[in-house]
Amino acid sequence: MKLYFILFFLSSALFAQETPAESFWNQLKQHCGKSYEGTITQGMGNDDFDDKKLLMHVRSCEENEIKIPFFVGENKSRTWILRLKDGKIQLKHDHRKSDGSEDEITQYGGTASNSGLANIQVFPADAETAELIPAAATNVWWISLDSEIFSYNLKRIGAKSNFTVEFDLSKPVKTPDAPWGWEK
Repeated sequence: MKLYFILFFLSSALFAQETPAESFWNQLKQHCGKSYEGTITQGMGNDDFDDKKLLMHVRSCEENEIKIPFFVGENKSRTWILRLKDGKIQLKHDHRKSDGSEDEITQYGGTASNSGLANIQVFPADAETAELIPAAATNVWWISLDSEIFSYNLKRIGAKSNFTVEFDLSKPVKTPDAPWGWEK
């Protein structure tokens, strides 16, 4: 009987399935080093984005951290930082000035409240965000990912509109220069 339990335990460990968060993570890591052009499919009336080229670059992939600079025209201030910890993914927004120093408003975001789905992760605003940007206390960000589209989304609960930018993963583009604050 003991041998049966040992074999059952070993086979369970060998065939353990990855969680939805791990599946999402591994799918995103397949894009490391690649860049993609995006378009706004839902807007919040932000003139900073109108008529500008939008690029994301899956620039840095570590075991538990992925950094994705997001360029809006010549503005290279934004980087999405995703971290995998304890089976959940965290999203933070790193904002830099053109000299590379941190912006006054930076490191806001949230952690998924569960392991999500293999193709979507949802990030409600955390306490740090609520303190830093009180109006963003009800923000919910989500990223969806499949073989063709990476979409970054924002909804402020109570607001009438969403913000969505979609990147075509079937058409990699030339890798841009480093974002502000990066040495290479």
